[in-house]
Amino acid sequence: MKWLNTLLETILRSLGLDTSSRLAGSLQFFVYDVIKIVILLCFLIFFISYIQSYFPPERSKKILGRFRGLGANAIAALLGTVTPFCSCSSIPLFIGFSSAGLPLGVTFSFLISSPMVDLGSLVLLMSIFGTRVALLYVLFGLIIAVIGGSIIEKLKMEKHLESFILTAANSDTALPGLSKKERLKFAKEETLFTFRKLLPYILAGVGIGAVIHNWIPNAWVLALLGRHNPFGVILATLVGVPMYADIFGTIPIAEALLYKGAQLGTVLSFMMAVTTLSLPSLIMLRKAVKPALLALFIAICTIGIILAGYLFNTLQAFII
Repeated sequence: MKWLNTLLETILRSLGLDTSSRLAGSLQFFVYDVIKIVILLCFLIFFISYIQSYFPPERSKKILGRFRGLGANAIAALLGTVTPFCSCSSIPLFIGFSSAGLPLGVTFSFLISSPMVDLGSLVLLMSIFGTRVALLYVLFGLIIAVIGGSIIEKLKMEKHLESFILTAANSDTALPGLSKKERLKFAKEETLFTFRKLLPYILAGVGIGAVIHNWIPNAWVLALLGRHNPFGVILATLVGVPMYADIFGTIPIAEALLYKGAQLGTVLSFMMAVTTLSLPSLIMLRKAVKPALLALFIAICTIGIILAGYLFNTLQAFII
């Protein structure tokens, strides 16, 4: 969508604004990224929601129930990629899957994958960072989800679920089949609902990105997140944990940090931490699991994200 950026630059100049200045440059960055992300978001969420209409929770439970072992974790992680949920929205499905008696490791593979990786983020990442970076981001996210779920499964952590999950009644009631018109209506409603929910985070994320892009000195970013700071990935991950945003809100921040000289793995680890380990989602998850299981989940995700970040930094010269 470079044509849009060129058009905005022409409009701002016709209004007497110098796009090389900080203020006009920030305005151009903000308007361009908001329009681009909103267009991609609405198109992708509509498409993904239409696909999702074929996989209601009851059907997803049946699909996952057919697999065992590492294959089940892989299927759960892949299922998470077609559910356009943030970390908080994924937790009710996690509770439903656990209550239905699915293996705990399988449900955690879904819980890790769903907010971290989805088809919408793949396309948006491709448009900003390129195909190789986007595919590796998805691959590393799936690996973290599969390995994380497998570790939890091996450690037999079922006793660390809260009692209401263990005693919950499992409903096998299947949803009636939907017509094509009903699926289109469902996709439209999901698109509108998701758009309204994510718009504040998109505006906030793009706003922060615009400030970083035009107001924060390059030297500051390089000192904290550049290649000369070996702890940049760890710092970015820890900073991202208490934040809460969808990946569509974090991508503009990552884009601005990368432009300023931050390492690729550092900004991507920040994105993973924000979307997977947000403080609100951890508070919600604590209602369903006991402290030991919550701590294990946080440790697995944090270590996996940090390792992925350093691996991205190692590969940066080959994939950008």
